[in-house]
Amino acid sequence: MSAQAAPPPGKPAKLFLSYARADRARVKPIAQALAAAGHHLWWDALMEGGSAFAQEIETQLAAADVVIVMWSAASVGSDWVRDEAAHGRDRQRLVPVMLDGTAPPLGFRQYHAVDLSRWSGRAQAPEMAALLRAISVVSAAADPGDPAPIFTARPAPPHSPALSRRTALIAGGGTTAALVAGGLLALRPWQSRATRNSVAVLPFTNLSGDPAQAYFSDGLSEEVRSALARNPRLKVAAPTSSNTFRAPSLDVRQIAAQLGVSYMLEGSVRKSGQVVRVAAVLIDASTGFTSWSQSFDRRLDDIFAVQSEIANTVANALIVQVGGSAPAPGTTRNVAAYDALLRGRALFNADDGEVSDRAALAKFDEAIARDPHYAAAFAARSRSLAAIANQYAKAAELRALYQKAIAAAAQAVEIAPDLASAHAALGFATFVGLLDFKAPRASYDKARALGGGDADILVLFAFFASKSGRAAEALAAIREAQGLDRLNPRTFRAEGSIQNEARNHAAAIAPCEKALAMNPKLSTAHATIGTAQYLLGNVAAARASFEREPNAFQRLAGRAICAHRLGDTATAQAAMGGLLAVGDSVAFQQAQVRAQWGQTDAAIAALELAHRVSDSGITGILNDAMLDPVRKDSRFAALLSTLGLT
Repeated sequence: MSAQAAPPPGKPAKLFLSYARADRARVKPIAQALAAAGHHLWWDALMEGGSAFAQEIETQLAAADVVIVMWSAASVGSDWVRDEAAHGRDRQRLVPVMLDGTAPPLGFRQYHAVDLSRWSGRAQAPEMAALLRAISVVSAAADPGDPAPIFTARPAPPHSPALSRRTALIAGGGTTAALVAGGLLALRPWQSRATRNSVAVLPFTNLSGDPAQAYFSDGLSEEVRSALARNPRLKVAAPTSSNTFRAPSLDVRQIAAQLGVSYMLEGSVRKSGQVVRVAAVLIDASTGFTSWSQSFDRRLDDIFAVQSEIANTVANALIVQVGGSAPAPGTTRNVAAYDALLRGRALFNADDGEVSDRAALAKFDEAIARDPHYAAAFAARSRSLAAIANQYAKAAELRALYQKAIAAAAQAVEIAPDLASAHAALGFATFVGLLDFKAPRASYDKARALGGGDADILVLFAFFASKSGRAAEALAAIREAQGLDRLNPRTFRAEGSIQNEARNHAAAIAPCEKALAMNPKLSTAHATIGTAQYLLGNVAAARASFEREPNAFQRLAGRAICAHRLGDTATAQAAMGGLLAVGDSVAFQQAQVRAQWGQTDAAIAALELAHRVSDSGITGILNDAMLDPVRKDSRFAALLSTLGLT
């Protein structure tokens, strides 16, 4: 082990370790870590020669403060392990552990199991910390009169999420603050803040034994979440917030309190050849107990029926209806096309750079080739093309890429007029690609009407509304998105941008700081804070904020502006030289710098260049306070007129 485990909270406990003999090699390092943490551990490897086997076990079980049971594929079938687990359960001294991801057998699923299936062997790893906390609480309850701890059946998914980075034009992903693991601490009453028809769909666990199949289980949970979200009477937590809780040892009530929901749906997917087994569990977060559970064995050509069946069954359990048995708009019945779409989404959400994004585009194209009427794939193709244009393309490539993005979105709308993501993709591609402020409005309004329960749709709508000068609508939409996706830092970063564009600069800082507390590496949030500080007159603080910005273009622009105001001409010129070296694709940032430097002619020329090359930055021209020094110029007014903003 790489480090000695920290001493356990409270006094050392007497531990009894129950496991299947076939798992001894895997159990040994766990036993060593527990002993290193200061606990007194007994397991059968310590039995002395000649000891009476059954009598020794019975003696040690009776003396144990905590009975730790290692559930695995081998141990769930062991009568010895079940008997020892029952002894611990009946004495309220049980701490279950999932050794290889296998769920506990019937009779033990109402207890939360600490997941060590992905434990690295490090004594300081979060999984071991969770186990030590669970031991501490159970052993503390050993004193007479102490209440027994409450565990809930939640086999936690084993790996952390790859979060979607694209909301509007800004990249970034989400993380969550550390939570108390194990579900062992009392929570404040929160039920009044969550409506009884609210639900979070946690990422389904991939039990296929192949990490490369994770995209399939993730995709299935996304499809079920989307099906539930189509019901306007059902409040469904957005994927970024829900996907935060892949980490093990988090109590369902803590998660529900964080997400503001009353129910949680979780499940697992085991894919083998052409057969898939899906197990789903609906948990009432107010009690921690299962309200409904069911498993589905289907051939892959019937996976769509499984999705629909799960979604409708959960909706019925919540006393609402998802809406008939008709397929959702934009879907496919072609399994290969669906598989390609899921693989493309996984690549697109991975945020691994241009190679990954272009590979995602290839998968979306494959999905379309397999089903030329797959509207969701056309919408995904559109968003992918727009992202490639915005992040990687040279100025000469922009217009052609955006035209392709518009065509793909238009095809999606033609195939599925009621698909919210199709209208959102069309509005986005038209807006940033053609720099048209009028035509996209109908698409955005339609997307919001169809997908008002989708946080991503609401953020896109808020982005467009803000750029169009409709600050009140933008703020209303972003607040709705935050309610649906309260652990997504991008929704709070978006609020900061909207407040800046509404000239509420003092109000722009706090939401961006909240976003950065969730994800310190979030792109453009530091620049948004720096912009607010600069416009409030705190130039030194603004410069420090811009220097922390990971987006190179915004960092250079902020550096050039702040350094010039502070009299550091050499630094300002060097930063501007960096922007000029990038080329015409950052003409808008060049215009911001020129305007703040008082170079009106150069600033106007840069804005006109940004318009000619379809630099999407110019979508901020109406409200960007950095351009105020040139706003009264007649050429600026003419450009606003060309864009349809006057």
